[in-house]
Amino acid sequence: MHLTLHLTDRCNLACRYCYARHGTSDMPVETALRAIEECTAGETNAGIIFFGGEPLLREEAIFEILDECERRRPLAFHYKVTTNGTLLSPEFLSRAMERRLHVALSCDGLPAAHDRHRVREDGTGTSADVMRALGLLLACQPYAPVMMTVNPDTAADYAEGVMDLCARGAKYVVSTVNFQADWDAAARRRLWKAYRRLAEWYLEVYRREEKIYFAAFDKRIATRIWPGRGASCQLGRRQISVAPDGTYYPCVQFVGRTGYELGRVGQGLDAARRTCVFERNERAKPSCAWCALEGRCNNRCGCLNISTTETLDAVPPFYCEHERFLVPLVDGLAERLYAERNALFLQRHYNPAFPIASILEDMLA
Repeated sequence: MHLTLHLTDRCNLACRYCYARHGTSDMPVETALRAIEECTAGETNAGIIFFGGEPLLREEAIFEILDECERRRPLAFHYKVTTNGTLLSPEFLSRAMERRLHVALSCDGLPAAHDRHRVREDGTGTSADVMRALGLLLACQPYAPVMMTVNPDTAADYAEGVMDLCARGAKYVVSTVNFQADWDAAARRRLWKAYRRLAEWYLEVYRREEKIYFAAFDKRIATRIWPGRGASCQLGRRQISVAPDGTYYPCVQFVGRTGYELGRVGQGLDAARRTCVFERNERAKPSCAWCALEGRCNNRCGCLNISTTETLDAVPPFYCEHERFLVPLVDGLAERLYAERNALFLQRHYNPAFPIASILEDMLA
């Protein structure tokens, strides 16, 4: 079970592409703890994700919840918080390390690209604060993921942004294309050019045996080697989001959407509604019939589909075009590295023990 707690819908930024509905609501700690109790009953392990708005506006609530979780249940919890970085401090990171709280940082690459969208309410950019936060975070958590959003007007800086983040020490970059934006023909060409440049860089990285995880490529390679990995998002079944008022939803992009409520804290989850949402999302999409990428692409991501088409039953057309371009490019990379018998590539993608072995290797280096 992965339980996302939207601790607040307040935010100290005004990012121009943000989908969240900002307000003034905070989730009481008691509501969070009751949600954890209800949603993890019968589980042996669970992921608790602190989300917002900007969750670090509720710093004390985060640590109160963590401490209560450790006291209350003999359950294997793992914890994560996603932050815009502007409030990240050495003190917070010290407390996070003590409690095994993993931190993910939102950063859109090069400062100029980042500052086009990730701004304060007065329109000023936040890249200086975020780059400071990146240095602090990687010093404490070297494998912390950096979450990067690519927009039509930042696509030209995409490749350089990923490379710059890795040059600054990031080992794990998760880039997401903003499919809600208007990608005209020129913007798409910029995106394809960036992916080709990233493919060249990816080959260079592996040939130098640098351990970088670039999700846009590595996740798609995994679906080639291990068929079916991209087939399900477990919407409403293994993924639950809790709004500040205690309403349960299937995932983060559903919070506040009428008709997708799955219950309420104190009253429990509605099993029938959970099953209905999950099964509807898992149904084959009409536009995907006979597609060679069925089972490999993320066409069953409920958040992607609801945010772009307003339904679980359709996939945004540009997403299909994106995958038809990117998957063959990535498959070509995998074939080249496999043919070269690249040791790092083979270990990462064919050895299930690689993540643990790699961390141990880095610790002993």
